[in-house]
Amino acid sequence: MMTRFENLDTGTKAMQNDVRLSSGIVFRFGGNAAPPLPPPAPLAFSCSVQPSSVYPGDTIAVSGTALNLNPAKTAVYAWSADGGTVAGTSNTASIDTKNLAAGSYTLKGHVSEGDKPTENADCSASYVVKQFEPPTVSCTANPANVMSGEPSTITATGVSPEGRPLTYSYSSTSGSVSGSGTTATLSTAGASTGAIGLTCTVADDKGQTASGTTTVTVAAPVIAAKPMTSALCSIQFDRDVRRPARVDNEAKACLDEIALNLERSSDAKVALVGHAAGGEKGAGKLASERAVNTKAYLEPVINFARVVERGLPA
Repeated sequence: MMTRFENLDTGTKAMQNDVRLSSGIVFRFGGNAAPPLPPPAPLAFSCSVQPSSVYPGDTIAVSGTALNLNPAKTAVYAWSADGGTVAGTSNTASIDTKNLAAGSYTLKGHVSEGDKPTENADCSASYVVKQFEPPTVSCTANPANVMSGEPSTITATGVSPEGRPLTYSYSSTSGSVSGSGTTATLSTAGASTGAIGLTCTVADDKGQTASGTTTVTVAAPVIAAKPMTSALCSIQFDRDVRRPARVDNEAKACLDEIALNLERSSDAKVALVGHAAGGEKGAGKLASERAVNTKAYLEPVINFARVVERGLPA
């Protein structure tokens, strides 16, 4: 023991070291008692779910966090839920939502280290099971207007909000449509003229369906009008022996009549065919000259584009 004391005679302070030995039953009086230890903190427990919003059949992960655990004791975990099946006996678990109806549900967790209230704690977390969302589909045709017998390509654009696999089918009010993917072909062979209604249907793996419609208009094929022909007067070239390709006055009268008819009919055309007898000298060239001379006489009256000339030997 070390003591410090003051010498009353000299007024100075001094230090003194002593050794004290005690044996037997020793009683000591005076001094401060050690403060009592604080009581242990009660257990605290929190839990969470991930994800908190799912579709039926999805799995939810459960996680629990316990605070103030006694490392000398073993914590026991228990889980329950008012919707789905919970599996797990540790601080993690899972919820199976298979065949669970759409709605809001609650997970409950419990952790225990003993019988005292401070050795037990509870937690809860909510989660939502959503109703399956049906797919959507739009339907287009290209081209939308066809002649009878021509095909049209039908395109269906399907979307699943949940990203589910989709299958496609098609139907038409006339003609026939083939295809099972995102595109199909409409055949209008044998179809009546007018609008053909088409339906594009999409279905997901849960049996939910959606439909879209479009139309293709079928027109009758354009048939070119058969030209009307009429015989006109003929020109003779045998009256002038020395000039067998000359258009004489009698021939000009015929051509004047033809020119008058052409002026009256702006869309009409005239075909000039020059002939030559087989016994005539240079029959092939002579036939062409007769056609050219006839056309030249008509030149001041009508447009050349309306005249077709040919020279044919007999």
